Amino acid sequence: MLNQIKVENLLFVDIETVSGNAVFEELSPKLQELWEKKSDYFRKEEESPSDVYGRAGIYAEFGKIVCISTGLVTKKNGEKRFVAKSYYGDDEKQLLEEFALMLDRFSSKPNRNLCAHNGKEFDFPYIARRMLINGVVLPGVLDIAGKKPWEVQFLDTMELWKFGDYKHYTSLALLCEIFGIPTPKDDIDGSMVGKVYWQDNDLERIAVYCEKDILATAQVFLRYQGEDLIPETNFERVLL
Repeated sequence: MLNQIKVENLLFVDIETVSGNAVFEELSPKLQELWEKKSDYFRKEEESPSDVYGRAGIYAEFGKIVCISTGLVTKKNGEKRFVAKSYYGDDEKQLLEEFALMLDRFSSKPNRNLCAHNGKEFDFPYIARRMLINGVVLPGVLDIAGKKPWEVQFLDTMELWKFGDYKHYTSLALLCEIFGIPTPKDDIDGSMVGKVYWQDNDLERIAVYCEKDILATAQVFLRYQGEDLIPETNFERVLL
């Protein structure tokens, strides 16, 4: 079935998220109380809600999106190419509005799908929730309420790897390693994004890191199809 999907019809997506505020103490008293309750189940006995606030970024109710990277596989002179564009900045509502406009254009054509690694569990619902919180109208492709499973335009490289095994989790890094997909040695990883944003204020660095993930996701999908990889020299960034 995967070989029936044209990779050119997929929009590869990845997001980077951080806590909604730089530190726990900046939250309103009510949100501090709610974060304390939320963090109860993973906090160690000696840890305070403030100690674990760095983990707030993984929850759409307590975090925010600082970067959405998107990518398309194209062909030129018979060679596959990958074109990436990122939406990033301090103004979350603005980047979500820009992303929503692009999504509406992309999904207006038939047979279009979004693809992400663990996207069904994290990226797609997180984006939709943050859009609602920011008062951004959901693009049709994200407005899945009432849709039948086959009408939902989401593909997930992690879910595809499960083959029906509900308890199986495989990281993108592991898939790249076993499929022989070259990945550059990054100067940051996901656990460092909050620091790079709140302390270093280096959004460009975050965007570059995020774009490497969407390229890796596209390469994994091509491996699933038994296709050749995209040469690293055929990667192009579209700057805002």
